[in-house]
Amino acid sequence: MLTPEQSRLVQELLQTIGPKEARWLSGYFAGVEVGLSSSKQFVAPAPAAASARKLSILYGTETSNAAEVAKGLSAALQTKGIANTLADMAEYKVRQLGQEEDLLIVVSTYGEGDPPQPAVGFFEFVESRKAPKLDGTRFAVLALGDSTYEFYCQAGKRLDARFEELGATRLEPRVDCDVDYEEAAANWTDKIVELLAAEASTVSVSTARLETPAASSASSYNKKNPFPARVLENIVIVGRGSTKETRHIEFSLEGSGLTYEPGDALGIAASNDPAVVETLLQALSLAPDEAVDFKGAHTTLGEALTHRFEITAATPRFLDYWAMLSDSAELKSLQSEDCAGERSVFLHNHHIVDIVRRFPVSDVMSQGLLSALRPLQPRLYSLASSLAAAPDEAHLTVAPVRYELHGEPRGGVASSLLADRVAADDLLPVYIQSNAHFRLPADEVPAIMIGAGTGVAPYRAFLQEREARGVTGQSWLFFGERNFRTDFLYQTEWQSWLKDGTLTRMDVAFSRDRSEKTYVQHRLKEQSREVFAWLEEGAHVYVCGDAANLAPDVHQTLIDIVASEGHSSRDAAEDYVRSLQSDHRYQRDVY
Repeated sequence: MLTPEQSRLVQELLQTIGPKEARWLSGYFAGVEVGLSSSKQFVAPAPAAASARKLSILYGTETSNAAEVAKGLSAALQTKGIANTLADMAEYKVRQLGQEEDLLIVVSTYGEGDPPQPAVGFFEFVESRKAPKLDGTRFAVLALGDSTYEFYCQAGKRLDARFEELGATRLEPRVDCDVDYEEAAANWTDKIVELLAAEASTVSVSTARLETPAASSASSYNKKNPFPARVLENIVIVGRGSTKETRHIEFSLEGSGLTYEPGDALGIAASNDPAVVETLLQALSLAPDEAVDFKGAHTTLGEALTHRFEITAATPRFLDYWAMLSDSAELKSLQSEDCAGERSVFLHNHHIVDIVRRFPVSDVMSQGLLSALRPLQPRLYSLASSLAAAPDEAHLTVAPVRYELHGEPRGGVASSLLADRVAADDLLPVYIQSNAHFRLPADEVPAIMIGAGTGVAPYRAFLQEREARGVTGQSWLFFGERNFRTDFLYQTEWQSWLKDGTLTRMDVAFSRDRSEKTYVQHRLKEQSREVFAWLEEGAHVYVCGDAANLAPDVHQTLIDIVASEGHSSRDAAEDYVRSLQSDHRYQRDVY
């Protein structure tokens, strides 16, 4: 159900747009109320006299968004005197599941429908024959995802269906949230808190185990209120003749109060390229100075498209809107449930401007257009520095995303901004995003660090930290790029750390230096005996870089190494690697 404020804004919006768009918007918001959750879900009625029930909140997260929502839910329940236990799925003791009474789940989806990597063990248990019956358990699921993917919010859908199979009943229907999840998550939180508070027959004193907030929480600057950081340096760090561009960018955090740990990320509140905005406005035949409203504030269409909304990647929401306006049979055919795969491919191959051009519509209303766009989201980059080595600074390693689509050059929103439109002394809004699932081990523990391209960034932070602390634990870096002569990122720094012992050893793979391509997984396999020996001695393994190729290739190689060097079966090797993950000795930061 929409809040009174949301209903008021919707009514105001309906008065400012055309009748055709008004019908679409009315239908869209009706869908928001009933379509985000499964229409066949049974919701448990509130008991007539509820006794105090054990309440647990579990979250599964890759980038900490689900963690933030879960912590906010826990705190909101505590303010109502409702005791709760908060836990990361990565830390949760799965054998406790059969004793749960009320269970609230916040989980994100990773890639093409997979659970977040730290939560894989929890999913494997819940979906296995070992999972207990949950006849006495009530639950509710908030699923976070990205609607441009075919398997939208699939991780949450899987848990929602599985808990029902195990006999649990729903406190509330599942809610699926897109990348602009904040408002939907807040509404779900309010509903859950209101429901449980109304049930409570007595006010209990909370014994919730609240996790330590992100290191940056002492600062007044955060995702909603980013800090205007001054750019100290923005330089290309590949050699002349390189087939790709990689930049090293340094920001000043002086006066912000922001702190971070190696493994954390820097969030960039990016804006769209003015040239992209102009191209879209021309395709729509709309003027940039046209007045529009955004969250109750008056602004111009040009400003809104530049700073407030995603205007490149098309979403199912925009597809629905443009199918209605254009009356295109082709677009309407992509709306059906059984065309999810075709829809995903179409959206991947068409930006918003491509759809506007291919299916032209006259007299588009500006306010209606904005209703079909989703808010512009910050972009996250792994920090390439340690505060111990660079106080009050944050360093990034960025490779601009550049490609061609429909015969035109295209680029990533944030990476193009950083590469093309930001110079020294410019200000950019930033914040710190904590990543508890990518942390250095204890000082004496060996670390195997595997990365390709910009995936080497957090390892620069790791070694800066270890050098500053005088750590004695061994470190082994596997690094891959295209060419040795032009693309050996931070080469002199690695060599310096090798010389002083901060870095124990380094193996590199430059894929385009020979006719037969060599990648980091090949180097791992070449050193399989020693890699396994390090694992047996307690080493932690880190993987950072490409999620589509690097991460799965390295994962399979690790299994191969364990099977070969440990003289074990494939199943036993998979269990070994799985145990590394559950023990937090195998951590990934992939994108």
